[in-house]
Amino acid sequence: MRYYSYYPGCCMHEDSRAYDISAQAVAKVLDTELIELEDWNCCGSTPYTVVDELSAFCCCARNLALAEKRGFDLVAACSDCYLILNRTNQHFQEYPEIRSKISEALAAGGLKYHGTIKVRHILDVFANDVSMEEISSKVKIDLSGLKVAPYYGCQVVRPTPSFDDPEYPQSLDRLIESLGAEVVPYPLKTRCCGGSLILSEEDIALGLIHKLLDNAASNGADCIVTVCPFCHLNLDAYQGVVNRKFKTNFNIPILFFTQLMGIAFGIESKELGLQENIVPPEKALARYTKQR
Repeated sequence: MRYYSYYPGCCMHEDSRAYDISAQAVAKVLDTELIELEDWNCCGSTPYTVVDELSAFCCCARNLALAEKRGFDLVAACSDCYLILNRTNQHFQEYPEIRSKISEALAAGGLKYHGTIKVRHILDVFANDVSMEEISSKVKIDLSGLKVAPYYGCQVVRPTPSFDDPEYPQSLDRLIESLGAEVVPYPLKTRCCGGSLILSEEDIALGLIHKLLDNAASNGADCIVTVCPFCHLNLDAYQGVVNRKFKTNFNIPILFFTQLMGIAFGIESKELGLQENIVPPEKALARYTKQR
């Protein structure tokens, strides 16, 4: 059994519930336990870091201190949370002045942090701590013929050092292939979806989303698989808006990579949250779900 401290962040129990429940379901199949961090707090995300970096580091470091008490690697499924937690950890270790300020803030709350925690993304855990042979051995549904565009987004491979190549990552590609599906060429796999710009600069974000959808469709993808809640939200929820703006007719299901794993493992749709996807995945997955 593999054990990890699990940091859900603010979105996993709400907007991205499907990601959370599918990750937990897949973890069970892979003899992995994601133990939710007790009394965790928001990481601050990108906005707080931009407004007040030091305060953001102090708030985020509280989660690292809580995880250090348990001793397991700290795993996040949200790419933004992963990036911020990792960045806080690096700054704590590399910059004595920041470490002193963080330690002072933590002490006021009765906590200490010594910099021993390793921050991981759940893709890193499932792609590197679990062998591709083990994943293949758990497959119950033949996904051959399903064409998948692997979308990493701009954050998950950006921390330095990273668990994958920042420009041409392959961990998600390998994982998809181990499930028996076909990985289609996807040159924009690490391009930004616009993130929260969809709220402040909608036209710019819609343009970015259009490019991502068009690139996947042009390469014959039946679906796009992503590792990030924000990427999933933008590509899924705003696909109709893109169609109206650009006179397109995209109807590409957007799946969390854990949902695709769960389908291959024969896990029931409700346990994977497939009913919560906005672009219905039933048509693209019809011949695979019928086997269940």
